[in-house]
Amino acid sequence: MNEPESLAFTGSNEVRVGRRKFIYFSGCDYFRLAREPAVARAAVLSLRENGLNVAASRRTTGNHPIYAQLERAVAEFFGAETAVVVPDGYFAPLAAMQAAAGECAEVFMDELAHGALVDAARMCDCPVKRFRHRDVASLAGLMARGGKAARPIILTDGMFSHDGSVAPLREYLKILPPQGWLLVDDAHGAGVLGATGKGTLEHEGVNRRRIIQCVTLSKAFGAYGGAVLAPAAWRERIWEQSRVFAGTTPLPPPLAGAAVAALKILRREPGRRERLRENTAQVRNGLRAGGWDIAETPGPIVRLPAMNEADVRELKARLLAAGIYPPFLKYGSAAGNGFFRFVISSEHTREQLARVVDVLGRFKSRSSIPRRRAAPLRAGRRG
Repeated sequence: MNEPESLAFTGSNEVRVGRRKFIYFSGCDYFRLAREPAVARAAVLSLRENGLNVAASRRTTGNHPIYAQLERAVAEFFGAETAVVVPDGYFAPLAAMQAAAGECAEVFMDELAHGALVDAARMCDCPVKRFRHRDVASLAGLMARGGKAARPIILTDGMFSHDGSVAPLREYLKILPPQGWLLVDDAHGAGVLGATGKGTLEHEGVNRRRIIQCVTLSKAFGAYGGAVLAPAAWRERIWEQSRVFAGTTPLPPPLAGAAVAALKILRREPGRRERLRENTAQVRNGLRAGGWDIAETPGPIVRLPAMNEADVRELKARLLAAGIYPPFLKYGSAAGNGFFRFVISSEHTREQLARVVDVLGRFKSRSSIPRRRAAPLRAGRRG
């Protein structure tokens, strides 16, 4: 294993590596709330009032009032009936699927689903089948044998982190049997997508009936922890059946306090989402004008086409020379041999965005990468 080099944040959009500072287009702190003073003050206040750790499961003596406060805030933000807070966003689908044991008889999962969903699928103790990425026909073909009496559960990311595309939830619901459920791991869509930041469900225009939405508080909200948004009956089953929920020490109270503050900020400052959309459009439009094949996706993620090793090395060198940390990833089921993924923030300056567009444009003008314009992604299309 090659352990990544250490990065130290020196500002909202910069990191330090050794003695050099670089503009940062990685990570998923989309609104830079992890470095927001109001969020930090809320964490310090909660630390003073509630201590660092409750040191017990919520099922025993660790059910501090701040968790109920955070669950009310999360449910209100997303317009859900109830919320259950868990210590980490990765745990949210695991807890939900432990609650699904006995309720569902078959699991259908997107082939590029996040590792949290892969692990969560094992919690249901029933057959698991993979359908082609975002492909409604592939899913329908696998589900056809079950009939209307089937009790399946579909597992998918909401917004996929490798390219910012979204799952076609509306189409999935059309083929879901009446007793089936759809579990959406909306770690990247929560706070970002939709008119009010409610995530992929709001973006797709679907209601919450038969949908379990799992979110993280460590990305758009800049804090930590995760939550399962579900009907009251699912909340009760999580409390009763989930070992992940029952057997872990809950979120430290300072982080719970920080998350409450972050939720308030994103509710009262919709301009952050508008800036995020504008910044993403600036980068995409600039790269397309320079000949890059950039897909149109709802998320603030710009993925470059695959490159050979020589082009990867050269682009990394050009980015470093321009003071930009190279966002090259080899992570997740969609990574292959690695790819450049630029994550845009609402707080990136126009100058920082223009710099990355300029560097990539100059590189594109001399590279052999095809200059084909990408068509918009549509539901059911691979990608």
